[in-house]
Amino acid sequence: MARPLLWLALLCASLAFATCAGIRLELTHVDAKENCTVGERMRRAAERTQRRLASMGGVTAPVRWGGASQYIAAYLIGDPPQRAEAIIDTGSNLVWTQCSLCRPAGCFRQNLPYYNPARSRTDRAVACGDAACAMGFETRCARDGRTCAVDTGYGGGDIAGVLGTEAFTFQSETVSLAFGCITESRLVRGFLNGASGIIGLGRGALSLVSQLGDTRFSYCLTPYLRDTISPSHLFVGAPVSLDTSGGAPPVTSVPFAENPREAPFNTFYYLPLVGMSVGDARLAVPASAFALRQVARGVWAGGALIDSGAPFTLLVDAAYRAVRAELARQLGGSVVPPRTEGWDLCVARGDAGRLVPPLVLHFGGGGGDLVVPPGNYWGPADDATDCMVLLNSEALNATLPLMKETTIIGNYMQQDMHVLYDLDKGVLSFQTADCSTV
Repeated sequence: MARPLLWLALLCASLAFATCAGIRLELTHVDAKENCTVGERMRRAAERTQRRLASMGGVTAPVRWGGASQYIAAYLIGDPPQRAEAIIDTGSNLVWTQCSLCRPAGCFRQNLPYYNPARSRTDRAVACGDAACAMGFETRCARDGRTCAVDTGYGGGDIAGVLGTEAFTFQSETVSLAFGCITESRLVRGFLNGASGIIGLGRGALSLVSQLGDTRFSYCLTPYLRDTISPSHLFVGAPVSLDTSGGAPPVTSVPFAENPREAPFNTFYYLPLVGMSVGDARLAVPASAFALRQVARGVWAGGALIDSGAPFTLLVDAAYRAVRAELARQLGGSVVPPRTEGWDLCVARGDAGRLVPPLVLHFGGGGGDLVVPPGNYWGPADDATDCMVLLNSEALNATLPLMKETTIIGNYMQQDMHVLYDLDKGVLSFQTADCSTV
């Protein structure tokens, strides 16, 4: 039995236990199937990070997403089921997949066949007057006055199609979701790296988490620079928890910052970042450098947010310069010139784990400090050097003044951490973990 949409979620108590037991998704990094060197993976991740932040900068696009995110979930859609793959993204809401109704040359190439709604017994169209059509800013009534259209802009282009409902099967769990059946996509080549679409995990009403009526979800991302890439996992619903047994690593909990009410800013997961340290050295960066502020009606700038879709962490200029300067001071003569364009601060290959101190993120609102190990903000740039993989948002976004003020905690910094989003309590928690065993 398929799980109902959000406005029918109260019926869950009457369904079979398995239907309400929560969802577990296995995730694969986008480069896992590519025969890439470590240096190539780093370069590709840097390019995705730049596209990602650029796509979040405009204020006219309804969703700020861009560039190929890093982790893909495989799932089945329809009855009989058809295979599909999607990027998981905490920075957007809509669940969508390309459909067989795509116009000739109107959709990007993907690894699997397009979803064919005509082959499914469970596909249902959402009408213009249905409640689902009014749930998110990503949808609108079509010109015919009957169909609910999806017409969403992204930093690298846009997608269009119709809103429907369909049975989605994630491993053993089947749920009913409103989704975008995309018939036209104009996105930069390679944005999804062969995936079929996106599974949005944002705060909006059409995200996977919101539609399921769940208030907790978590993921644990395995490091993607290892030669053998183990699957990562996303958990939504009842089974979500961290390890609180004796001897387990400590948990760092941080309250979410208050979100703006306006879309798309209300989609993101903002955090009250107030400062940073390099090892034991507290940096002279004021809390205002990370503050979210309103610059015009419905338009916000700055803030610090966590994002599963951005590879590398981006720091505002003041924070980036302070981190770089303190690291250079502590590393002294161990600093070597970068051999690969795009990297700023490097040491000899293999020395980062031995020489580089941890980076500490300080949070306000009663939140704890997140200690980031060297391997989560340094990486091998080539055969000779390990380099800092923090990026300066100002340097990447000279033409996007609003995004110069934004700090984004990317998924490279989140590797081998079990990250739990508790939306009911308004708390984000981190726990160091071997994600290949979670």
